[in-house]
Amino acid sequence: MSRRSGGLIGVWAEQQRVAQRQREGQQQAVLRQQRDAERAQRAYERDVSRMQREQRAAYRQHRDADALRKTRELDERVAVLEGLLATGCRAPAFGVEALRQSERIEPFAPGPLGDPVPMPDQRYYQEHGGRGRFERDWYAAQAAEARRVEQLGAYRRAYDEWAAGRLAEIRAHNAGVAGTAEALRDAEPETVVDFFSAVLFASTAWPEGFPREVSAAYDRARRTLVLDWGLPAYDVVPAAKGVKYLPSTDQEKEVPRPVTQRRALYRDVLAQSVLLAVRELFAADRFGLLDGVTLNGYVGGVDPATGLPGRTCVASVVGERRVFDRLNLERVAAVDCLTGALAGRLSAKPDERVAVAPMASPDQVGSDVVVQGDGDEPDLLAMDPIAFEGLVAELFRARGLQAVTTRRSNDGGVDVEALDPDPISGGSIVVQVKRYRNTVPPAAVRDLYGTVQGAGANKGVLVTTSKFGPGSYTFANGKPLTLISGTELVDLLHQHGLRGRLGPGASRATTVDTPVDTPVEADADFNLLGMVWSGTAALDVCALVCAGNRVLGDEWFVFFNNPATPDGSVAMAAAAPGDRAAVRVGFDALPTRADRLVLVAAVDPEVNPDADLSGFTDAGIRLRDDSGGELDRLVVSDGRPGETALVLGSFRRRAGGDWDFVLGGKGYRGGLEELVGDFGIQVE
Repeated sequence: MSRRSGGLIGVWAEQQRVAQRQREGQQQAVLRQQRDAERAQRAYERDVSRMQREQRAAYRQHRDADALRKTRELDERVAVLEGLLATGCRAPAFGVEALRQSERIEPFAPGPLGDPVPMPDQRYYQEHGGRGRFERDWYAAQAAEARRVEQLGAYRRAYDEWAAGRLAEIRAHNAGVAGTAEALRDAEPETVVDFFSAVLFASTAWPEGFPREVSAAYDRARRTLVLDWGLPAYDVVPAAKGVKYLPSTDQEKEVPRPVTQRRALYRDVLAQSVLLAVRELFAADRFGLLDGVTLNGYVGGVDPATGLPGRTCVASVVGERRVFDRLNLERVAAVDCLTGALAGRLSAKPDERVAVAPMASPDQVGSDVVVQGDGDEPDLLAMDPIAFEGLVAELFRARGLQAVTTRRSNDGGVDVEALDPDPISGGSIVVQVKRYRNTVPPAAVRDLYGTVQGAGANKGVLVTTSKFGPGSYTFANGKPLTLISGTELVDLLHQHGLRGRLGPGASRATTVDTPVDTPVEADADFNLLGMVWSGTAALDVCALVCAGNRVLGDEWFVFFNNPATPDGSVAMAAAAPGDRAAVRVGFDALPTRADRLVLVAAVDPEVNPDADLSGFTDAGIRLRDDSGGELDRLVVSDGRPGETALVLGSFRRRAGGDWDFVLGGKGYRGGLEELVGDFGIQVE
């Protein structure tokens, strides 16, 4: 018969069994935790793998779409070339009347000066301020209104004077146009050549990058115009037919255009260009001046046989009006029409610069030959992009550097690579070329800095035909970047014996400053300077137009009681969304004697009599275009306890006419009165 053990041994055995069960439970719990962790790890790895697959798929989709976009761009360029003649034939013909200017003058627009100063409401003061404060504010408002009326009258007189002068200029111009029409009726050779050159230059049918160079003479007896006209080079036809993305190497590859196809399209473009130029001339002839046009098409560039720059005649035609008028140019095959119906000449291999003999030349005409366009002083704005980059590289070589232009694709945003051989200050330089007409945005300067860092270069240079704004110079300050504006570029070219101009007419670009009392024209470029800051104190943002550290005069201090300068170049403005105050500035319209625009902020003592600038933090200036689009943000200094006014910073005119921003930071405990006193304003 069995019995239950007792005593100490039984207790010890029971304890061992309990401990064993606990150990087994703990082991099971650990095993469960391990299994749970392994399942979670496997789930995480599956999620990561799926996410990576999705990312790879999205990345490939993006690269495929980018390659497709580039292919479409190539197709669009080719489509423009293929339809050059048909598109040009649908454009309206140029006429003398197109040279006339409208006599409509921009109406008088006083801006904030047209708004009366609001008078204080006595009922408010009965509840909050008292009679003494009301009288003080009422007299101040009356004085401000009287000053506004006086400024408005001065502005109106200045506007009337400007408007009368502008109207006189327009009428004088239109009288000259009438004289041109009369000279054309008399078939004066020089006027005829000038007019028909303007016809070709003014045509909107020529794609970007096509040359505009003409030398011409008019045979009055035969009523024939003989001219040499510039034609595009072979690279006008894209060498690539498309772009493909190769996932295996994560690179894009250009699909080459078949050589035979490219050569055929180039010959067709040349034939279309010749036919279109002749068509433009005949269509613009409203005075019966032309019975015929002899046009020789020349291609410029470096002659591969000599290595020297030169011109090659690749097309020539004698077009008689009676024959030309019977053609349906929108439906012809350009090469067949030029060489067949018109019996013209077209090079069999223009891509290899195989020449044809011109049928006649301007030199064979009795009258003087008039040369206009790129052959005189190249217009940098109209120059072929590749030729422009070559000119910039030539400028660097003229300055003693080694410089070459990069390939057109996969250049990493670098147009010219230069090397300064100086062992101390030299090194590699990357150059970007921007053939712009408008101000270069600060984003382009930031992109250049990224390219410099990515390429490991010593320096970056951004060359443009336009100019840079304050945001660009502010970003470039202290960095290995050099910004060369259009005016500086022209000066550098001339200093080193090279040629270049900006726009038609002048060989150098000149900056014309608006006279002090002349109202700013409606098409002047403006910027909005939007102020942002943290804190609840009410602040007044003001601007001073200065020469050095002295304001030009009391009327050039723009604040709540003087909302605009006499010429309207600086004015208080409605703040854009996200800004707390704004000043509208036309930098190019500021007077010649002004070299800086100072921005200041001050506590409004009426609203916050006990406040200071200790809460003025996270402050900045948002540089915007006139439509409100943000171009850049300029950081300014924070306020300090006890100070009630602060110089935020100043925009300063550079020697080339551009403006850069200089950070301020000087604070004042005596408020706006003490601050403006430092700038020469006497506060009563």
